[in-house]
Amino acid sequence: MTLQTLPFSTLIAVDRRSTTPIFRQVANSLIELIKSGKIKPGYQLPASRDMASMLKLNRTTVVAAYEELQAQGWFEVIERRGNFVARQLPVMNPKSFGVSSSDKSLSQEQEIFYRQVAARQPVTRQIKPYQLMINDGYPDARIAPLDLIIDRYKFLSKRTNIHSKLLADGSHGSNSLRTELALFLSKTRALNITPEQVLVTHGAQLAISVAASMILRPGSTVIVGDVNYVLADRLFEQLGAKLIKVKVDQDGIDVDAIESICKQSKPSLLYIIPHHHHPTTVTLNAERRIKLLDIIRRYRLPVIEDDYDYDFHYENAPILPLASAEHDGYVLYVGSISKTLAPTIRLGYLIGGENFIWQAAKLKQVLDIRGDVLFEESVAHLFDMGEMQRHLRRSVKLYKKRRDEFCEILSASIGNVAKFNYPKGGMAVWTLFDPEYSIPHLSERLANRGIYMNDGSLHKYRIDVNGIRFGFASLNSNEMETFGQALKESI
Repeated sequence: MTLQTLPFSTLIAVDRRSTTPIFRQVANSLIELIKSGKIKPGYQLPASRDMASMLKLNRTTVVAAYEELQAQGWFEVIERRGNFVARQLPVMNPKSFGVSSSDKSLSQEQEIFYRQVAARQPVTRQIKPYQLMINDGYPDARIAPLDLIIDRYKFLSKRTNIHSKLLADGSHGSNSLRTELALFLSKTRALNITPEQVLVTHGAQLAISVAASMILRPGSTVIVGDVNYVLADRLFEQLGAKLIKVKVDQDGIDVDAIESICKQSKPSLLYIIPHHHHPTTVTLNAERRIKLLDIIRRYRLPVIEDDYDYDFHYENAPILPLASAEHDGYVLYVGSISKTLAPTIRLGYLIGGENFIWQAAKLKQVLDIRGDVLFEESVAHLFDMGEMQRHLRRSVKLYKKRRDEFCEILSASIGNVAKFNYPKGGMAVWTLFDPEYSIPHLSERLANRGIYMNDGSLHKYRIDVNGIRFGFASLNSNEMETFGQALKESI
């Protein structure tokens, strides 16, 4: 079989009039090809006879060039296989995107010309594959009907006449998915909406971003929980807003405190997670919900209601979302399909008034012209067949069982240094460790056992809390037992 190779006759120039020996010209040219990235480490070079034929040189000359490269550490010879570019190359000095240290004339402002989104932290350990990963609370992708989505995607992709129709759906998202979502949310959450009030996004985070960008300006104020979904907090601050922290207890966010703030000066936005608050997993009780709705109407307070995993309740029937009640159009409702299927399925939605959603779609178009409409159509097919609803029923039953099993294991493993409550819904257990206990050290010890667990620093954003979310929904019994034993031994 002929080895496929690069056109070295055009890449290597030989100047017979040069005082540099020809074998060294060949060697230097190959070094430059390696430095430039045109030849990668591990690349197999043509045999000396073939290279000589391409360059129209004597084979002895090419052999000398190869020997020179091997001597310098650029090549390695593998017996009976041939000549290869070394996987460990000699030290090179590639060009940097940073400012040259020798250029002292540049000011600090010129050097850092972009926004510093977050402080860089030193990497404490090398990223490596883990045998087990404890996440923040994700669904188990192994039980999701992903094959049905893929099959539908393949079917639609072969219907060439459908592509132009789907592209016409534009930045609002697939019309079929918006229609199915409107029906589904009406049946499960009592939302009285039409497809024109649904915006499909690449995940709930983008839905939050679009909604917040429609409302916030530099200098705006946003009420959030004192312990809150960190990525939302960071997003609001990047938009120039100031956060007003309000206490979250076992009954949800402190609604009386929200009213006191509104009396003094109405904030620009309230961000709230009424079901399974992130990270604490608590749910806003019915009494506070009723009072909050009154505050929203009286003060005309815009609200982003993040209901990322409403469908996963394990005890009593869930309290309906704020968006299902009379709110005069001030509540914008955000949900996630990623939390239903798998974290890699990036689909979310934003619900609002028809004109708001039309404007929001125009803003989204600036960031994301359109989603994968074929994929959105394929997910819509799951709703239409009832498969999504069946998957949810199966998932809730399974995740409830996993919650009970996981909490028993957790109690036996860390009950002497931490406390937690059985979550009534969601996919994670919020656990508070004793103030003096080091979660980063525990994370490091688990990493040495091949288990990833975050070190809790994510939840310390502008607040001192020694807690962590243990995701249980994506773990089967064997994985829970493995984690529990490692926890017990690492504690």
